[in-house]
Parts: sequence; structure tokens; C-alpha cells
Amino acid sequence: MAIPSQSIVSSRNQLIVSALCKRLNLNPNNFYDDVLQGDIKSLCTKILMSSQSGNTLESNGEVTKWIAFAEKFPENSEAHLSAYNELNGCLASKSVLVGEGLTPSEADIIVFSAIYSYVKGFSDSDRKSLPHLMRWMDYIQNKDDFGERFEQILVEKDKFEPPAPKILDKVEVDSNAKKTMQSTKDANSVEKGSSLNKTADVEKVKGDSQAKTEKKKLDSQTTIEKKKLPEKAADEKDKDTSVSLLKIQVGLIRKAWKHPSADSLLVEEIDTGDAKLRQVVSGLAKYCSPDELTNRRVVLITNVKPGKLRDVMSEGLVLCASNEDHTIVEPLTPPESAKIGECVSFSGHEGKPEDVLNPKKKQLEKITPHLFTDDKGVATFKGIPFMTSGGPCTSSIPKASIK
Repeated sequence: MAIPSQSIVSSRNQLIVSALCKRLNLNPNNFYDDVLQGDIKSLCTKILMSSQSGNTLESNGEVTKWIAFAEKFPENSEAHLSAYNELNGCLASKSVLVGEGLTPSEADIIVFSAIYSYVKGFSDSDRKSLPHLMRWMDYIQNKDDFGERFEQILVEKDKFEPPAPKILDKVEVDSNAKKTMQSTKDANSVEKGSSLNKTADVEKVKGDSQAKTEKKKLDSQTTIEKKKLPEKAADEKDKDTSVSLLKIQVGLIRKAWKHPSADSLLVEEIDTGDAKLRQVVSGLAKYCSPDELTNRRVVLITNVKPGKLRDVMSEGLVLCASNEDHTIVEPLTPPESAKIGECVSFSGHEGKPEDVLNPKKKQLEKITPHLFTDDKGVATFKGIPFMTSGGPCTSSIPKASIK
């Protein structure tokens, strides 16, 4: 490189000081004397100690790890590609490096500042090969105000392409058109006959003028009712297949044992944050032992109608991922930092869950075909992740069905 190493370190540290001070509402001029003298860890510790929170890095191993990662960049340009790939892989299933789901931490600010100058100079091929890194850079730069030192990095986002409409054969189109025309004729004939009868009755009593007025009212009311029926039916269908109907919670299995009268079933007592533990019967005996399930975090539906399975009461449904031939089945795993009892959310589906699902409506049967893990093992509903405060729920089985 043409620029001396010391200049690169100084430039990198100045960006970190500027961004971190902007985040913590501190004056960066108080720390510029330390830019050349100290390493990133010492520099960041001094800045954090000067903030109102008075935090240090000693107790946060994750933040310290990412500071060590940021130190790599000026010292060996040849190692940058592997570092970028490492960061890209880490961000494949989450939005931020450290923190509660979507909130950037000091580690995000520090790493962003350390690699900013390099990423800004990426070629188009570099950007396309590191999609998760570029998504994260764009998210961080739009989430925080870094001031004038940081010009906006333009990130090309994927465009949504709607699915192509189904192209019908000419024969099928002609057939459908004929059926539609015939149906319209039949409907008009029936409606016309009915209307004539009604009009005739009215004319006998009220005369021609009043009969015409009554006929117009009848025709108008019929048209309005015809328009309402399909819309109402569509609304009901969407409502019955929305994942927001399900109350899905993070739970912790406190105890598990074999079902007393069914070899394929296990019984679990699950903590969902309530005073009373929830008892659930699961068909997991072939895949997990009671000891393997004890003290394991799981994801379960808690608004199914309680009922007995082989004479043992069950008050929920533990969601599990399964491979195609059902030889491997395992409960979904929420993040360790997710709170016990918190509800799993789905972006764009913010409706209120049913108090208790109605078995007659078969709501669960309509929703579960849309639950699956993606190629990274992230649990999704129609591709939308199961999200908690600690990040998405996952499984070690990619492209699995979830039931």
C-alpha cells in the first residue's frame, strides 16, 4: 500500500472515535490525542468510561471479540477477504453483531467504523459476493447518525419481482369465456324473470310509476349483495390462515418423562413464565430421551384447545422440525437470550392471537403447511422468520417442515 501503516491506523481510529462519540453524545476532540497512542480496546474503554453509563468492556466478551476483529484491518490487507467472508457468514441469520435482535451495539458501531473505508471502495463483484455484509452496512448507516465524516455508501437492493401470471391455452380461455357468458345469460334470465314477477306484483298494487321505482331498488340491492359476498369470503379465508392466530411462546422444559401408556409419547412440564408449569404431551419418544429434553429451551403453541392424549392432559404443542422422510425430528431452538414466556413475532403479521383455537375451523391445519426452515435452518412462516428479542428461532435441519 502507498499509505503508511501508521496513517491507516490513525484514520481508522479517528473514524471509530467520531462514530462512538456521536453515539454516546461525547465531544470527540477529548480523545483525538489518544488516536495514535493507544490500541482500539484502550481507546474504546476510555470513551465508554466517559459516557453517562460508565460501562467498560471487561465484562462483555462479545464486544471484546469484535474489537479484536476490527484490529485486523490495517495490519494485513491480504487477510481482509477471509475476514469479510467471516463477517458475512456471521450476519447471514441476524441483523446486528451483539444486542437484542435489531438494536445496534457499540460492537456494531466499532466494526462498522473500522471497515467503512474499505467497504466504500468495494467493486460491484465484491458487493455481490458479500450480500449479508452489505445489508448490515446499509442497516447500520441508516440506523445511526454518524455525522459528516461518513458519506452514505450506496447499496443496491434486490428488486421484488411478482410471480408471472399463469398463461392459459387458447382452448382453455375460449372454454372459460363461453362458460362465463353462458352463466351470465342464465343468471340474467333468472334475475330478469324474478324481477318481472316482483315488478308485476308491485304494478298491480301501486301502478306503473311506483313499480319502476321499486324495481330499481331491488336491482340495486341485489348488485350490492353480490359484491359483498366474495369480499367477505376472501377476508374469512385470509383470517383463518394467518399465523397471527397462533400464540407461540418461548418455553423451558423443567421436567420430562415417558408417557405411562404410550411408548411413542413423552410428557413435559414447561415453564412459560406463568406461576403454573404447562403440561404438554409430545410424540418425541423415538427421537429424544427425557434427559435430553430436560432444561432445554423450546418453542410451543399455547392457545391450542387442551385435551387428553391417552388419558394424560396436554396443554400445548411443542413445534418441531422434521426432515423429508421423518427420520430426524427435533424441537425448534429459540436464542439463549430470548426471555422465557415471550411471544414469537412475524414481521407484517401483528394481529391478536385467538384465546383458544377452534378445532372445527381447522386453523392449525391450514397454517402449519406454511411453516418450514430455510436453507440456513431459520424457522419461518412463508419465509418470514420466527423472531424473538434475541433473534430468530432455528433448527439444525435445513429445509425442514415444522409441526
